Amino acid sequence: MENIKNMTPKRKIILCFVSYYLPGFRSGGPVRTIANFVDHLGDEFDIRIVTRNHDALVAEPYPDVAIDAWNAVGKAQVFYASDKMVNLRGIATLLSETSHDVLYLNSFFAFSFTGLPLLARRLGFAPRTPCVIAPRGEFSVGAVTLKATKKQIYMGLVKALGLYQNLHWQASSDFEKADISREFGSVARWVYVAPDLTPVVAPDLNTTSSRAPGPLRIVFLSRISPKKNLDFLLRVLAKVSINVELAIYGPQEDPQYWKHCFSLIEQLTENINVTLGGNVPQEQVREVFSEHDVFVFPTRGENFGHVIFESLSAGTPVLVSDQTPWQSDGHGGIQVLPLDELLWVDALELWAGFDEESLVKRYAAATDYAIQYTDNNLPLQQNREVFYTAAMSTKRKRI
Repeated sequence: MENIKNMTPKRKIILCFVSYYLPGFRSGGPVRTIANFVDHLGDEFDIRIVTRNHDALVAEPYPDVAIDAWNAVGKAQVFYASDKMVNLRGIATLLSETSHDVLYLNSFFAFSFTGLPLLARRLGFAPRTPCVIAPRGEFSVGAVTLKATKKQIYMGLVKALGLYQNLHWQASSDFEKADISREFGSVARWVYVAPDLTPVVAPDLNTTSSRAPGPLRIVFLSRISPKKNLDFLLRVLAKVSINVELAIYGPQEDPQYWKHCFSLIEQLTENINVTLGGNVPQEQVREVFSEHDVFVFPTRGENFGHVIFESLSAGTPVLVSDQTPWQSDGHGGIQVLPLDELLWVDALELWAGFDEESLVKRYAAATDYAIQYTDNNLPLQQNREVFYTAAMSTKRKRI
């Protein structure tokens, strides 16, 4: 393993642990969150990332990367760890041999890439530098109810071990801050709101051709898992009277859940045409969105929802549940609804009645929303402050 311990950087070093990273894309939001973080702040901070040597849901290592060694990837250095490194000894070695001012963890329930680093620190096998942890929406009401018993047992165990004492918590919204406080109370003494950063790209107007008089073209693009709630959308479509073309994209994360969804697809009537698009590489996501009239996303909980911004930045309006930080814009660019099937039926039937002029206005509203969000420098400043605050606090203090 290449040792970068003795390098003397001028910038603060952030050592980031995340289960999956580029060139992976199947795990969804966390990859995009960290990639955007690197793009925005990689010149200001020395960012070093430890991740698996393969993507989610596949076993084959990435080609053309050095395994168990540091690789230059964009503005970051990335260590692609083999399975033999992902254990307490290997993680402790990485923590000890890699100089860092702040440790950055990007999950609560990812034992290998959060639990092991914290355990190594707790046992004295690694330096106890300031640590920022971002749960990435894992404490939302919709998320904690999935596999609730298993999660409660794990939470009770790590609390008993004191692994989460004196950490700096990053919440992507006031809603997630409340979720963290609900689950951890006074243990989470320092909780900062710093929204996920969006890509460094210019939004585009959706240039899709007019759909009239054809069916409404909707797209679902996300991981196929209970949290993303595809089955809700399929039950809604079973109740509509309009003609719909639904395109489903995303990795099948939960085989049993996909089996359930597929049975619902088979029961749909002839007015609903469903196509399965599979996985979408990150560089093709906006193109996929631009080919549809509306992105429909009845998620059970998102701390941010990168896929929502990506749809807006492609000029494709969004119909989304009220389980995310996003709010309706009032102009049709984004519409937020509670998870009531009849309300979604009404919304889709209303969309089917829009003429080309109405759709173009909604495409423009989506683009305007994305531009306004991109032009807002507050999220960048909030992210910057989280790490400077952590770096300046009780550096290497034992917890």
